[in-house]
Parts: sequence; structure tokens; C-alpha cells
Amino acid sequence: MATISGYSCIRCGSEHASDIRIDSRGCPKCVEQAPANLQPIYTRGADAVDDQAEGSVLLSSLWRYGSFLPRPSGPVVSLGEGLTPLLPAERLGEALGVPQLFIKDEGRNPTGSHKDRFSTVAVSMARGQGARVLATASSGNAGASLAAYAAKSGLGCVVATFAGAAGPMLSQIHAYGASVIPMADKSDRWKLLEKAADRLGWFVTSPYQHPVVGSHPLGIEGYKTIAYEIAEQADGHLPDWCVLPVCYGDALAGVAAGFHDLHRRGTIARVPRLVAAEVHGSLSKALENGFDRIEEQEPSFETIALSIGTTRSTYQAVKALRDTGGHAVCVSNEKLIRMQKTLAAREGLFVELASVAPLVAIQDLRDRQIIAPGDRVVAVVTATGLKDLDISANPAATPAPFESVEAAWQWATRRHATEPAAA
Repeated sequence: MATISGYSCIRCGSEHASDIRIDSRGCPKCVEQAPANLQPIYTRGADAVDDQAEGSVLLSSLWRYGSFLPRPSGPVVSLGEGLTPLLPAERLGEALGVPQLFIKDEGRNPTGSHKDRFSTVAVSMARGQGARVLATASSGNAGASLAAYAAKSGLGCVVATFAGAAGPMLSQIHAYGASVIPMADKSDRWKLLEKAADRLGWFVTSPYQHPVVGSHPLGIEGYKTIAYEIAEQADGHLPDWCVLPVCYGDALAGVAAGFHDLHRRGTIARVPRLVAAEVHGSLSKALENGFDRIEEQEPSFETIALSIGTTRSTYQAVKALRDTGGHAVCVSNEKLIRMQKTLAAREGLFVELASVAPLVAIQDLRDRQIIAPGDRVVAVVTATGLKDLDISANPAATPAPFESVEAAWQWATRRHATEPAAA
């Protein structure tokens, strides 16, 4: 693992001491002009695989890439996260006009989402720094993940949320023993966390200042491992495109950093183009107009993709897109619902509504001939569909109980009359 000697600004490049207070405002020099997140500076180069990792837990989790990651002062806090499958999606790919479509299924992580990659690093570092209470503002996935890793580490956890958060995720957070604080005014979550960080010394992993720069930079390092895994799993056939659902762009920024790491070391010949599937268009506007300071957007509808429902993303997200020649694509509720059903029916993968946003974006880019039919494309689906069942479930799809075998037989044979018998 690598030692951190300080932090640098991802925008202006200015360097800061390793003990700088991470207060969610990002770089002190950029905060007035265009708020930008920080990134760790490591004291030595990293190896593709950490040969010094000890124990099966490290070798069977994303910590096998430990030499790319911050070194905690004590043992890592791991639940066996990472090493998720990269699955070919031929049937869906043919339907979208992208035969070489692959899905990186992050729902296979311990708490059911990609947030575990963030939490394992953030919580390991927080415990090493003497933190006693971890906290986040979350609509669900980040809160559930942080609560699980807090439980594993023996630390307290507080999740500030809001009315309308998905019920299954809140149940998951409660199960891990975290304190859940719902706020009537969504913006009050950040005021609460700022106060707790200042007065009580809570280690806050999420943003809690406006404008947002992103989450804690140490945790974002964990997302680099998505890129490392894709490069390994591609078996020499690196994707042309990598598409993610994006809110504040933590995972997008991490994946970009991971691919750039590999490219600088000569492990890969080029960096895939990244795509942000978003809801309200702040990244699309920033790319179109060349902005560094991301503008608030007026929402034209209430999204069902709660995990990516922000009206203003971040500089770290737009930087990741610019640096890779990427795109941002807006997604609608109707297309999300339709794609969630299509993915499940064609590929056997049931994922969260926000997680199918990359597939909607791929369809859009293919329709506009930006993605070519021969391109190799990876969609990163970030969470299991069990996360927001109360939003996506359709009880009407199940028929009323049948009174007899004959009635059930007639219904079943009508429904499947055109399907051939299995070989």
C-alpha cells in the first residue's frame, strides 16, 4: 500500500499538506472560482497487484490492488468487496445495436452496490486516524454501505437522509445499527453534518458544502479499482467506452483516475472514453459551454433514479469526461423503467433504476451514431434492483391466484404459446 504525503487539487494542481482538513469545500484556491476536489499524493509508485498483501481477505478483495491505495495505520476494514464480474450481454447488445456490450455488475458487492469500494478505503483510513463516529448524507446506497463498514470496524455511524428515500435501503441501514436521521428539508442534512464535523469531530464521508466538489477524496480512491478490474477482465480487449450513472461523479472520477494510472504505467495503450448518464443535464451543459463551475439546473420532472437525481454535478465529473473525450447523456423515467425490465428479461440481471441509466445512455449514443456498431462498450451497473423495490415493483404484473390447475394451465399456455420447447 502507498503512503500519502499530501493532497493536490485536481483543477489547479496546487499542493496541500497531508493534515489539511477535508471540509467538503475542496481546494482552498479554487473554491471561489470553480470548486474542485482534492486527490492524494503518494510517496512512491504503485504496482499493479500488491504482492505484500497479507491474508486471504486482502487477496480476495479489491485490496489486492493495495499498492494503488492509501495505507491505513491499522488493518483494513474489508467485507470482501470488489472483484465483481464483467459479463457479456449479447442479447441486450444486439437489441441496442452494440453486439460487444459488457456489464460490470457492482450489485455483487457485500451491501449490494459499488459504494463498498468507497467505504472500505474511507473507513479503514478513518479508523486509523482515530475517528469514533462516521457520518454521511445519503439517499440509500452510501448510507447502507457506510453503516455496514462502521459495524465491521466497531465505529458509530449516522446517516442523514430525507423523506422519500427508498424503504429497502433504509431498512438495510437500520439493520447495521446505524442512526438514521431523516430531514424534512433535504438541504438541512448538510448543515447537520457540518455542525457535527466542527463540534464533535465526526468523520464525514459525503459532501456537506455547496457547491459540491465530491465525496471524501480518500474514499474515491477505492473506485479506481473498477478500472483495474475491467482492464484485467477485458483479456487484452480494452473497451472503447465505459458508461456510468453519475450524481456527483465520485465513481466516474475514480474510474478515470484508475484508467489514467494504468495508461501512465504502460499497462494499457489508451484510456477508454467515459460517459456520464445523468438526469437533469448539468454535465451536458458544462461540456457544451466549456464551464469549470457547474451550474444548477431547473428540474423538468421528478426523477425515480434517486441515486443520481442531483440538479448540479461537480467539476471532478466534467474533468473526467473532458480528459477522456467523453459525453454526458440525460435519461428519463420512462426509459429507465423500460430498460430495467429489458435488462432483467434479456440478461437475467435485476438492477436498481439508477443503475440502468448507462444502458439508456448507450442506446442514445448508438442511435446518434456516436457509438459505432463495432465498438466495445462496458456499462457499469452500480446496485442491485432489490435496493429500490418500493419504487420499481409492479404488483399488477402478477396475476390473481388461480382457482384450478386448468385455469393456470390456460393462462400459462396463452402467455408462452409462441415459445419453442427447450432442447
